[in-house]
Amino acid sequence: MKNRSGLYASWERFGWTMSAPSVLFLVAMTSIPLLSLLVMGTWRIDLTNPMGNRWIGISNYLEMLQDSRFWNAAWVTAIYTVSTVVLQVALGLVMAVALFRQVRGQGLIRVSVLLPMILAPVVVGLAWRTLILTPEYGILDYLAISLGFGSKPWLGDPRWALASVIIIHTWQWTPFAFLVFLASLHALPQEPLEAALLDTKTAWQRFRYVILPMIRPAIVIVVIFRTMIALRAFAAIFSATGGGPGTATEILNLYAYRVSFNDLNLGYGAAVATLLLFLTLAISAIFFRMRGSVIS
Repeated sequence: MKNRSGLYASWERFGWTMSAPSVLFLVAMTSIPLLSLLVMGTWRIDLTNPMGNRWIGISNYLEMLQDSRFWNAAWVTAIYTVSTVVLQVALGLVMAVALFRQVRGQGLIRVSVLLPMILAPVVVGLAWRTLILTPEYGILDYLAISLGFGSKPWLGDPRWALASVIIIHTWQWTPFAFLVFLASLHALPQEPLEAALLDTKTAWQRFRYVILPMIRPAIVIVVIFRTMIALRAFAAIFSATGGGPGTATEILNLYAYRVSFNDLNLGYGAAVATLLLFLTLAISAIFFRMRGSVIS
């Protein structure tokens, strides 16, 4: 036993020795930028007036309280996040239930549904901007004209731009929700489902009283992950609208980018990004606590 335990200990030391360089590299690559962000948020780093750069503590965060553009970005972020998460959960659940039963061509349908998730967000944003939402020549605008609704400035009008980027994000990431829900449905025990077929009269009753309670943990997981991704969304909106027109689609991530690299105010941009980081962590912690109560 002693020789065996000594052998296990030597193998464990060997494993840590071999993996230590890569682990240290990954820790450095994640912790150094994060610490730099936290430090920069406490400094005034304005490249348009470098002589005034100095340590200012929490002044950047206090400045946000009086910044109307920051509050507009926070409001846009809230609308964008809530709308996309709700739509993805609803549409993903509907598609999973619809494709749960064996249908002809089911494999091809599933592959087609999952394709948007494979594309890079930048490609998705550019594709929607040039192929689908271009006035008069885009697919969606052509359909709107053909149906008698007329051409719409989908990305050029503040009233339509936010709805457009919500649709873009929902189109790309609904397949994630669909995949999780479909796997959860296939993992359900068959006995309750067979009993539900006998005890309930309609498909809606089976879904509401039997299937929905059983996949509730999966729904919470999807909400957590999709909320985290929506809060840090950037590439698709940037490539589709750049945050415009004006500030109509300027979420907090884009606001931090614009302040940092357009206005060259790196300190204030780092403070906005830091606040978004802690906001994402707080919301995720709340959802994970909710998940524990749902499962129990």
